[in-house]
Amino acid sequence: MELDELYAYCNAKQQVISGFPFDEHLLTFRIGGKIFAMIAMHFWEAGNQNIILKCDPDLAIELREKYSSITHGYTMNKKHWNTIYLKGGFSTDQLMEWIDHSYDLVVATLPLKERLSLIK
Repeated sequence: MELDELYAYCNAKQQVISGFPFDEHLLTFRIGGKIFAMIAMHFWEAGNQNIILKCDPDLAIELREKYSSITHGYTMNKKHWNTIYLKGGFSTDQLMEWIDHSYDLVVATLPLKERLSLIK
């Protein structure tokens, strides 16, 4: 998946705000002020394409054991975040499922009023 496709897919989700809240290198995708995906642009531009996604802890372990291109979340809570290197071993559809999973996990933590606003 190319950067523009990844950006478009993450940004197309309901009420997502993307930007660089920390510095000019870390692109984040947030819902309700909470991050569900990150791309380190300086790594991407250096040829190390990856995305960091929130993940259910049991699934995170399972994915890390199954795919050598998935490791613990870089600079994040290693229990709840995965770094997914886009060098292969899984399909684009799988990657999109993992992005959806990350988004859904974060949405589930939002206050009820915010969650209900996503149904409209």
